[in-house]
Amino acid sequence: MYDVAVIGAGPAGTSAAITAAGYGASVLLLEKGKFPRQRVCGEFVSAESLALLTSLLSATSGLLERAPRLHCARVFVDGSMLEMPLEAPAASIPRIELDAALWNSAKAGGVDGREGHSVLTVEGPAPFAIRTADQNHFLARSLIDASGRWSNLNSRPNENTAGSAGKWIGVKAHFRESAPASSVDLYFFAGGYCGVQPVACGGETRINVCAMIRSAVGKSLQETFPQHPALYKRSQGWHIATEMAATSPLIFYQPEPFTNGVLRAGDAAGFVDPFIGDGISLALRGGVMAAQSLRSFFHGRSSLQQAGEMYEATYRRDLMHVFQTSSMIRRLLGLPAPIRTGIVRLLAGFPALTGYMVRHTR
Repeated sequence: MYDVAVIGAGPAGTSAAITAAGYGASVLLLEKGKFPRQRVCGEFVSAESLALLTSLLSATSGLLERAPRLHCARVFVDGSMLEMPLEAPAASIPRIELDAALWNSAKAGGVDGREGHSVLTVEGPAPFAIRTADQNHFLARSLIDASGRWSNLNSRPNENTAGSAGKWIGVKAHFRESAPASSVDLYFFAGGYCGVQPVACGGETRINVCAMIRSAVGKSLQETFPQHPALYKRSQGWHIATEMAATSPLIFYQPEPFTNGVLRAGDAAGFVDPFIGDGISLALRGGVMAAQSLRSFFHGRSSLQQAGEMYEATYRRDLMHVFQTSSMIRRLLGLPAPIRTGIVRLLAGFPALTGYMVRHTR
């Protein structure tokens, strides 16, 4: 009988597992894949979460020391460019290395980590009975679902799942570029956007190119690049360094951090617009927050329901503003082109307003 089982070993799951183990809890961490593994991700880690990431990683990983620092964000939309200095530099860390480093830190911290264990069913609550595809059975007093935005554990109905032309798709690959800028560049176009930033991976500096596009627009990066003239021109000098990865559907819904006795973290709780660049930070913070909320439960000072309600209240107080601001920006970007252009010019003329919006996505 474990004190807590965590399903999914992305940043949310591993941060929860590491934190819970630090409280003396017996922790089971189940991951359906095997490391190292690739993920469709912008690979942007905001400055606000770097200290937290440092506390979670093993001191020997060297991951943060190798990571390029990003000093500004540049937004390209409707022929205009808006440059937004980052008050504190962000880091660019490849998910294939970040996930593996967090997994190793969890194992080193006493977490019982099991790769290649796909969860089929969960029965509960209190205790939770977990059955995996290889017919293993586990019991846990509490459960943190960090299995991602779309799994058999937390699937939610949405019009985007119907295979329509409006479905959002995520695509990503690493490329080689001569002298990449130390910025995160976002190219917006009708039907999606594409983000570009330098990243250190495989002993060299590459660029991570990650796009979110409507299926009617395209299903690959090669179909994405021509959607924006400046992006297409820039892409002509790129050389592919990795295979393209894809994921779908990308679904937006109101966050649900606590349901039926299960604490949810990361994309399992709520999927934030990728262009905000705070997905990894939300995952890390949400995972730690879930484990912190369970601490009193581990030591018999509260019920699971009370711990879950505490987590939901803290989540909504500290993280919900990110979802609200990102939703507002998404609506602004969906306005007709002349209005969008006016908004970009307004923001360019009032740096304080731009800074306010950036702070409210953190």
